[in-house]
Amino acid sequence: MSKLDEREEEASKPGGDIAALAKGGRTNVLGFGLRLLARLPFLFIAGQLYGAEALGIYAYALLVVELTALICSIGEKRGLAQRLREGDGSATNLIADSLLVALVFSCIAAAGFFLVPAPLFPNGMSSDLDRWIVLAIPGYALTEIVLAAQAYKYDIGTTVRARAVVEPWTISILAGAFWFVPAIGDAGLTLAYLFSIFAGLVTALVPFFKTYGRPHGWVPHPARIVPMVVRALPLAVTDAIEWGTRRVDLLILGWFAGPVALGIYWMAQQVASLPQKLKTSFEPILGPVITAKLKEKDYAAIARQVCQVGFWIVAAQAGIALALGIPGEALMGLMGDAGEFVPGTPALAFLLAAEVVAATAVVSEAALIYVARVRNLWVSIATLALQAALTVAAMLVIDTLNFADPQRADIWRAAAAAAALMLSLGVASVVKAVMLGKILGHSINNWRWALVWAAAAAVVVGQLAILLPEWAELALGIPAIIGVYGYIIWTRGFGPEDRVLFSKKPKPVEGENYPVRGQPPI
Repeated sequence: MSKLDEREEEASKPGGDIAALAKGGRTNVLGFGLRLLARLPFLFIAGQLYGAEALGIYAYALLVVELTALICSIGEKRGLAQRLREGDGSATNLIADSLLVALVFSCIAAAGFFLVPAPLFPNGMSSDLDRWIVLAIPGYALTEIVLAAQAYKYDIGTTVRARAVVEPWTISILAGAFWFVPAIGDAGLTLAYLFSIFAGLVTALVPFFKTYGRPHGWVPHPARIVPMVVRALPLAVTDAIEWGTRRVDLLILGWFAGPVALGIYWMAQQVASLPQKLKTSFEPILGPVITAKLKEKDYAAIARQVCQVGFWIVAAQAGIALALGIPGEALMGLMGDAGEFVPGTPALAFLLAAEVVAATAVVSEAALIYVARVRNLWVSIATLALQAALTVAAMLVIDTLNFADPQRADIWRAAAAAAALMLSLGVASVVKAVMLGKILGHSINNWRWALVWAAAAAVVVGQLAILLPEWAELALGIPAIIGVYGYIIWTRGFGPEDRVLFSKKPKPVEGENYPVRGQPPI
């Protein structure tokens, strides 16, 4: 038996599902730390060297490119696991079908945007070189599928290397290097991003070919590919909508404000999205584990997995949100001109809160896409519509107010857009948790009172930290906030199953209804 087959068998054993989730989570938590170390230099370089206006132009193009690439990947980031588990043919050939479809769709989209770049750059391009960012569409789409294929074999290390090491360090280094090339200018941001995407793709392809090899006897055929695409459409739309809930605020803000305001908001969003990366750490491994339990019709185990991972994510994200939000002004000032970026602190606070309230929706959706795909799609559409309505309404209200300083109006717009995101994601979390609970016959609840005590202690420490000079507020305050928060979560919130996350050799949990401290048995 191969090591890959052993991994799949181990995940299907009693308690092995939590062990598999914990192992994947540990690997991706490491990836989160590496991504954080690489992302901060990029934010510093982008803010200090390129400025808010160039960031705004880059951010809007990025919005369109990544949304298009996600659609072109036809939902295989999360749908591939089920298709491979249920498919009768060669796994390599099934993946080849997905890669071919994604490549064709993404190349068509890239060609269209290259010829008509206005949708990517409504405020104009920094340089003619900016339009080459469209090449990132096929690169991004193919990388999503390759990493999903590796995750199906419980290989999360490849995702960490590609997404948390190669991509962020490539964009950080090249963004700094391109700034010193006069012929490139502000287009250095888009070119650095393009190179980082293909560097990540190459990093993912090397282990992919070792795992699956090359297709043998594979011949594309419409009779096989068309049904695959039709089946994947609901999931592809769901992925696009879920992604859109994190970007429609940028889109609407781009309509009501200029590139400078958009650049400031994007910078705040990048800081706030750091804990979001931690949440997505569990997505690649959660899908294969859930599909294995669905095949056994073990709904109690699925509910237990969702609650377990949901608490891990909420606990981690709340701690990171407090550590980044309390010293928010110092953190935003670090990114660039204080007069430009510090006013984005209220938006940062709302965005960090949005990541915490969204955790329940994300882990619930990890199961809903398999047991209620269409209903989940409608809830996602309603969430996006609610967010868009709240954001547009807030923009229109702000337009009726008289501000002596136009920049102050943009600050209010940014904060309002972030607040609309937080409210809509909170509603989605409640609806999706209730819906999944009814389908599985077991309640979905990630809440534990230890979160309150840990957050209260972190706030007290944070208030002391902001009295320090800015450098000490960041260097000493952030670790102190995380430290006291983590200690209380560990001692008051974590039970035996939770500690599997931090054990390299976790013991199988006896029984599927093992009680966890602070949470009733399922």
